[in-house]
Amino acid sequence: MSRIGKLPVVIPAGVDVVLDEGNAMTVKGPKGTLSKTFSTEMTIKVEDGHIVVTRPGDLKRHKALHGLTRTLIHNMVVGVTEGYKKVLEINGVGYRAAKSGSKLTLTLGYSHPVEMTDPEGISTTVDGNKITVEGIDKEKVGQYAAEIRAKRAPEPYKGKGIKYSDEYIRRKVGKAGK
Repeated sequence: MSRIGKLPVVIPAGVDVVLDEGNAMTVKGPKGTLSKTFSTEMTIKVEDGHIVVTRPGDLKRHKALHGLTRTLIHNMVVGVTEGYKKVLEINGVGYRAAKSGSKLTLTLGYSHPVEMTDPEGISTTVDGNKITVEGIDKEKVGQYAAEIRAKRAPEPYKGKGIKYSDEYIRRKVGKAGK
């Protein structure tokens, strides 16, 4: 049995879960609404304040889908109640970020400023050298944060670039002098 898959997902107060045919689930909470369709191979039941996912057999595909389905449902419930947040840091001389409306402008040492528009449901805030990406969908928040980081990934010699706030950059020794 999957250790993660067999755990029930607790539905907190103020969260409304609707399970339609074809395993289409809609989770509505104080921060918004998320919808997702899961594999019809998994059996999903909403019973007395819990969501329980069971699998039909012990095939490798079923074992993988079991934990995945439960985790995705849990992420939806947490997203509509608390939301998700990723914090990025900009390091480097002359590297900076600015925000105007839904447009994020990054100055990263290129000959031009890099402009990015916030996707629907995602908001970014800039505070000095920190960029905070927030939203209710964990997948979208992580993807947008990764796209921002990819504009200038941190390099190992001086650590210049955009990194996650909890990321550690392994440093390399530079050129040996005479």
